[in-house]
Amino acid sequence: MTVPLLMVLTMGVMYAAGIYLMLDRSLTRVLLGFLLVGNATNLLLILAAGRPGGPPLTDGSDSGTDGMLDPLPQALILTAIVISFGLTAFLLAMIYRSWRFVRDESLQDDLEDMRVAHDTREAGEEAGTSGEYEDTEFGDEALDPLDDDAPDLDEDGTPQERERIREAHENATGGHAAQDQQKEDDR
Repeated sequence: MTVPLLMVLTMGVMYAAGIYLMLDRSLTRVLLGFLLVGNATNLLLILAAGRPGGPPLTDGSDSGTDGMLDPLPQALILTAIVISFGLTAFLLAMIYRSWRFVRDESLQDDLEDMRVAHDTREAGEEAGTSGEYEDTEFGDEALDPLDDDAPDLDEDGTPQERERIREAHENATGGHAAQDQQKEDDR
């Protein structure tokens, strides 16, 4: 089975252009990118189906499968066409609604969502659930390591090395670093 090189190149260009357009904030470009990716997928299924020209079903006189093509890729292409049509209609409705209400069809950052996300992050820091834990359950930083030679799984050194660095820093700054850290923790 030889695949025409021109069709493979066309498919690759369609995928590249479609993905590039889908990464934009403009809904019209997202729609065009989606259509390009859908058509490139259909072309991929056509290329994977085998040599063109054979009938998908037998004519009844020859019961062999030598001259027949597999009908599954054709059924997949029909399904992909229907799905892409439905998603295209949905995206067109989104574009129309966006244009009707905002007179702009590009996606903007919602200020209220950004404020809520910022408030949630601050609440997580206050509750101590910000995700930035000094101790983990792995390696030398485990709460109860199996032995003293636990592997150092991160780049920050062992707990003993970090404690020596912290003490050296406090001695160099005259203990002001600990007071500053306590003030930060109190806020």
